Amino acid sequence: MNTDVFGLALMDYLNGNYTEDIATYSSLDEQDTIPVPYLFRTYDQMPKIEQKALDLCKGSVLDIGCGAGSHSLYLQEKGIQVTALDHSAGAIECCGSRGVKNTVCTSVLEYRNQKYDTLLLLMNGIGIAGKLELLKTYLEHFKSLMLPNAQILLDSSDIIYMFEDEDESDGDWKPEIETYYGEVDFTMQYKGATSSLFPWLYLDYNTLNNAASDAKLKCELICEGEHFDYLARLTHL
Repeated sequence: MNTDVFGLALMDYLNGNYTEDIATYSSLDEQDTIPVPYLFRTYDQMPKIEQKALDLCKGSVLDIGCGAGSHSLYLQEKGIQVTALDHSAGAIECCGSRGVKNTVCTSVLEYRNQKYDTLLLLMNGIGIAGKLELLKTYLEHFKSLMLPNAQILLDSSDIIYMFEDEDESDGDWKPEIETYYGEVDFTMQYKGATSSLFPWLYLDYNTLNNAASDAKLKCELICEGEHFDYLARLTHL
């Protein structure tokens, strides 16, 4: 059974039943948490990269992987036409309860026949590609959702630092693993419920740039964050 752990946590918080955060377990042998209140942050509480992305949004916006809808709500309040999309039914219910007017509950690859000026993928939103070999499939699909002068705004992180030795000085060093080092498998747990295992993709900028070029998209580095993260913009060539 594929439990909507993320959606359960969001709705609990919204209904005043917040007692714990989401626990995450990854193939990197790391346990971490997603603080549920952070998913309900305001613009002023967001990282600079997210603020910059929201400032760059134009025209009609598709917020892919919208979560609790914090980005969509901010854009909506600014008078921007935004559609919040997520495959989590709980997330979409949360967005609607918070006042997001336009919502879609589906996988982005199954979403068709609409076009936008801005595709927004924040909180490492491009991670939904899961595997590097699927990245071109996602980029090609994103192109089908873009109007002629549209843009894709996305952030990601280069997690090479998690593999490097402290005495490693060669800037071209790569970990000795068979797959791309940014491919990570996750499960989430919340109040005794466990999600299915799902892949998530962390992209270094050069790899994103090469994939964008292969998909005939222009890639631009907008800014970098404080912890190996960055914001990029993709546009039609």
